[in-house]
Amino acid sequence: MRNALKTTVLLAALGGLLMAVGSFFGQGGLLIGFAFALLTVGGSYWFSDKLALRSAGAQEVAEAQFPQYYAIMRDLTQRAGIPMPRLYISPSPQPNAFATGRNPSHAAVCVNQGILDVLNWDELRGVLAHEISHVRNRDILIGSVAAAVAMVITFAARMAMWGALFGGGNRDDEGGNPLGYLAMVILAPIAAAMMQMALSRNREYAADSSGARLIGDGEPLARALEKLHAGVARVPDNVQPAQAQKYIANPLAGRKVMFGNLWTTHPPMQERVRRLREHAWVS
Repeated sequence: MRNALKTTVLLAALGGLLMAVGSFFGQGGLLIGFAFALLTVGGSYWFSDKLALRSAGAQEVAEAQFPQYYAIMRDLTQRAGIPMPRLYISPSPQPNAFATGRNPSHAAVCVNQGILDVLNWDELRGVLAHEISHVRNRDILIGSVAAAVAMVITFAARMAMWGALFGGGNRDDEGGNPLGYLAMVILAPIAAAMMQMALSRNREYAADSSGARLIGDGEPLARALEKLHAGVARVPDNVQPAQAQKYIANPLAGRKVMFGNLWTTHPPMQERVRRLREHAWVS
């Protein structure tokens, strides 16, 4: 229920923002902003998972190709009492993984090729238990929508900037303030990043704990997180910052990104490992 409320608030805020941007260009712009808001809000709900998978270059895989991947996921979903998600692999060499979708019946789990190269199957089982926990906890919709909202806010800020540069929003005779454009251009990407931080940090701890309880052991995930922490720093990936929050390890760790600290949506890896090894997940 809490995640459903957050999703509703995010989508409403997105629609309001797009209409506000359109209003800078008069009544016609407001109507265009309203139409764009309807399309974008609907798309964020129905197609955010496809956007996430496409941005990762992920391909769905069959059981005959990766039988152990399927066997682990089938066992975990039966333990969790949720439907089997669609399984994907991304060609990225960075060791990482994520889950996406709008609900447990329309979920997908994706692992990068890099994670298959550095983890053994026991460690990967811990990672997949973490991702299944995101699905069962219904974190995946709020995460997917947050990513879509952040991308649209950034796009809207850039549109406002170009409108100001070319005079599309010059309404001095109607009391318009060009400083509003400047504030939007500067603050909107920061607001998007901060919004993602607020949404994702606690849920990573919760998914770690739920995943450890699901398999009855926190050590496989703890070992995996240590390897992923070193791997993402060593192997940068060209992940869009707005999509970074959905991964189990921060994929931006090895890159220089504008406002990089603000895009850091994950809690400290050392703290996650400590909680797992000190059995903070037992309850």
